[in-house]
Amino acid sequence: MSRTIQTKAYGPVVIDELQCLEFPDGLLGFEEYKNFALLDAHKKPFFWLQSLDDPQIAFILIKPSIFRDDYDPGVSLADLESIQVEKLEDCLVFAIVTIPDSGPMTANLQGPLYINRRNRQGKQFVSPLDEFRTKHDILEEMASRRE
Repeated sequence: MSRTIQTKAYGPVVIDELQCLEFPDGLLGFEEYKNFALLDAHKKPFFWLQSLDDPQIAFILIKPSIFRDDYDPGVSLADLESIQVEKLEDCLVFAIVTIPDSGPMTANLQGPLYINRRNRQGKQFVSPLDEFRTKHDILEEMASRRE
């Protein structure tokens, strides 16, 4: 079943119910927003996480594995029980991207989003590992990966 939603970046968009996600705890700093749609952004490799509760709330996402092969934020299977994950393979993992007017495009690797593909529930975690920050320069990470 499909429906039309209002998006911040693209105006009205028709989505399938399979694109709808629930974040029971919301996102850090945005706890009141629980319902989202995951959309392909018009520019790869990005995704658009659009709030269904408020069309003005949206986030650009990227899969960290695109620029960081070894990304493991230390989230355990026990941590993922709150969104009923049985196997890590059932999860999609994303990082929120910041694109400032000036300065580098960064990804928040300290606060990854995990989405259970089976029940479409998600949760944002805070990595317990010191190596991850809220602002990792994506292009710099990609360049160092090629070396």
